[in-house]
Amino acid sequence: MHKTLLLAASLAASLAAFASLAVPATAASLMPAACPSAKVASKLTAPLARLAARLRAGEPVTIVAIGSSSTAGAGSTRGEFSYPSRLQAVLKERFPDADITVVNRGINGQDAPEMLARFERDVAAYQPNLVLWQAGVNALFRANGITAAEQLLREAVQRTRAIGADMLIIDPQYAPRVNADADTAAMLRLMDKVGAEEGVGVFHRYALMRDWHETAGLPYETFLWKDSFHMNDWGYNCFARDLGQALTANIEAQQRSADVTPAAKLAPAAVPTPASAVTP
Repeated sequence: MHKTLLLAASLAASLAAFASLAVPATAASLMPAACPSAKVASKLTAPLARLAARLRAGEPVTIVAIGSSSTAGAGSTRGEFSYPSRLQAVLKERFPDADITVVNRGINGQDAPEMLARFERDVAAYQPNLVLWQAGVNALFRANGITAAEQLLREAVQRTRAIGADMLIIDPQYAPRVNADADTAAMLRLMDKVGAEEGVGVFHRYALMRDWHETAGLPYETFLWKDSFHMNDWGYNCFARDLGQALTANIEAQQRSADVTPAAKLAPAAVPTPASAVTP
């Protein structure tokens, strides 16, 4: 009995000593930081009415993410860590009973001209309810890329409307190479201008990532891959989290509006003018 008590006491002391060991500073520094609370406005200015209506009706939803390497997932360790994959997980967590599919149609090195060339195959063929249009980054590094960007973006908007889908523009990532380009500010303004004039929302990825660096004080290596250009797993995950929150807030606002205005439709028919009111 005495030996048993001694053994138990010794074991307890050993466990306490093990539990008290501090995590080395080097190990702690390698642990990924949690996604910081966004200080920038992520509210989408245009309603995603078709997407919200599909979810409200309990119908399957398809979202196509088309873009370049930062859509394909360059810099992530596995395909499931790309932003479209993480976005699907975020949306399914928020809408567990919904059938939501996010299709990744990103291709490294492309921009609007190549994306429009494959629009029928890589976007329209999926009959999406929402198109996430990520472009403009590689245009910065092309001759006259900014010159053609507006016309190409407006064409993308028109072609998306023609297939009956909502659209969301995603602007460039915040990274040293992007920041150093003389046309970056003009590209950001152009995307906001087209979005406002066409009634299409813009998700400000650049401002979000700049906030991580300048406000939250995160070094570039926290959210960018070793090339200091593409995003890494942490960056894609936190980007998808904030994008998912913005989409969710927009969807819920549309659904609340439908609750208080049951007769609302996506495109209300024009009310005919009574014959008696027509001037001869």
